Formats: sequence, structure tokens, C-alpha cells
Amino acid sequence: MDQNSEIYNWVIFPLLIFFARLCDVSLGTLRGVLASKGKRQIVPFIGFFEVLIWLVAISQIMSNLTNVMCYLAWAGGYATGSYLGLLIEEKLALGLQVVRIITNQEYEALTHALTDSHLGYTIFDGQGARGPIKMIFTIVKRKEVPKVAALIREHNAGAFFSVEDVKSASAVSYKQSPSRFSIFNSILPVRKGK
Repeated sequence: MDQNSEIYNWVIFPLLIFFARLCDVSLGTLRGVLASKGKRQIVPFIGFFEVLIWLVAISQIMSNLTNVMCYLAWAGGYATGSYLGLLIEEKLALGLQVVRIITNQEYEALTHALTDSHLGYTIFDGQGARGPIKMIFTIVKRKEVPKVAALIREHNAGAFFSVEDVKSASAVSYKQSPSRFSIFNSILPVRKGK
């Protein structure tokens, strides 16, 4: 074999396998996250390209079973693709989350701050181990959770809060702000409850 053939077999070809696997696993991770968020319109398209890339990559692996670098590239592409898919999903920050705030302190400053930020909320009375409490619930876009957490720390530092995904909601009161991903708003609309 000449040197160019060796370079192709041991460097270029494994790199192609790595990038193919990186793409298909990233798409698979993103597809799974979008499906769990109820974004069913785009999931089949992502799945189509994910499987197409996978078929091309696996056919190349099967025709080069003696090349150990292909195995390493396959595994490395899978690991990197998993990470990249989650990173993309985190950057898109799709979906809604409910923030549950439990406090036994004065809460009016926090609710005023939520109102000033155009965030809706609901308050319930409750009983905790140390006496009466207030439970404040708000449903926000996922990308706004850090802002809500900052408001809680600023206006009610002793409050306990938890955050959980919301798959669907019938109506959500939050401010409409222009998105950097405005093209996705038409492709990935917020799913309304039944």
C-alpha cells in the first residue's frame, strides 16, 4: 500500500466515521428531548436524517471490520455526539418548567418582583414543620428559570424552591419576548393541553 492509502485508512476514514456518528447521535439525543417536550412535528424529520447517517456509517464499518481505528472512531463519535446533543438542547432551552417556592417569610416583595417581570403565579397556604407557609407556583419558559431563581435569592433568600419540567399546559402567563431562535417558534410551537 502507498502512503496516501495508509493515511486514508488510518486517519481520514476513521475521522469520517467519527463525524458521522457525532451527527447521528447528536440528532438522536435532540430527537429524544424534543419528543419528551411534545414537539412532535419535527421529530420524524430529525429521525429520518439520524437513521440515514447511521446506515451510511454502519455500512462503512461493516466493510472495514479489520480497521481498529474505525471502532475507536465509532465509540468516540457516540460519546461526543451524546454530549453535543445535550449541549444543543440546553442552548435551545425548549419547553416550560414549573417553579415551586415554599417560604415561611414575607413573600410580597417576591410576588411584586414576579409581577414586574411579567410572570404569573399562584399562591397556596400550607403547613410546614415550623408552622404556616406559603407555596408560590409559577410556570415559565425554561430559559427564564435562572432569572426566577435570582429573584427568589434577592427577595426571599430563605425560601426553598424546586424546578420541574412541564410537558404541556393549557395556558401560561409569561411575557412574549423576541427569541434568537424565532425560526423555531413556528416549527416548534408550545403544545397546548387537552
